[in-house]
Amino acid sequence: MNRLQYLVLIVFAVSLSAFRFSADPKPAKINRVAGKAITYKVDEQNSKLTWLAKKVTGEHSGNVKVTGGSLVLDKNVLKGGSFDIDTRTISVTDITDPETNGKLLGHLKSDDFFAVEKFPAAKFVITSVTPTGAGKYDVKGKLTIKGITNDVAFPATVKVDGNKVQADAKITIDRTKYGIKFRSKNFFENLGDKTIYDDFDLNVTLAANKQ
Repeated sequence: MNRLQYLVLIVFAVSLSAFRFSADPKPAKINRVAGKAITYKVDEQNSKLTWLAKKVTGEHSGNVKVTGGSLVLDKNVLKGGSFDIDTRTISVTDITDPETNGKLLGHLKSDDFFAVEKFPAAKFVITSVTPTGAGKYDVKGKLTIKGITNDVAFPATVKVDGNKVQADAKITIDRTKYGIKFRSKNFFENLGDKTIYDDFDLNVTLAANKQ
């Protein structure tokens, strides 16, 4: 074997060795692959939404049902989610007289308020989440009522217990932003003690199970 052939053989051997080692997998990178976020499906039966609305002469309260949704967590930290509301299920809980209760309920379902036959569904979707402490968050999202969508923001707490999650929050909503202007002093004059305040509270408890 002459000197040139010998050098070519060495170069070929080195190149083959380099190719073999570069093709090997790198366990360190595989071990660093991030875990996937986990979706928890909202349990409609164990979730609860209550509302509270105030007027000059008092207040009224009631319930409305969650009809679906999900919460997304990564390493037990809230990342996103949504929930749906069936507006047709709204109820009044503070009035015990059936006739008076039915009168208010019918009005709430009418076009003056939620127009439930035209708009049977409402929805909230999280757009951003900022942790503020252990299990505590500042949540921002889009709330749709009567086909109108607005930004809302509120604090929330989230507890993780095995395969279950519970999220709690109070959302203060300006009804006039959703076209609900009945007896609002910002749109009607001389209402006096018939005024209904623009803001109402939606107290949310979402129970969800790991998928």
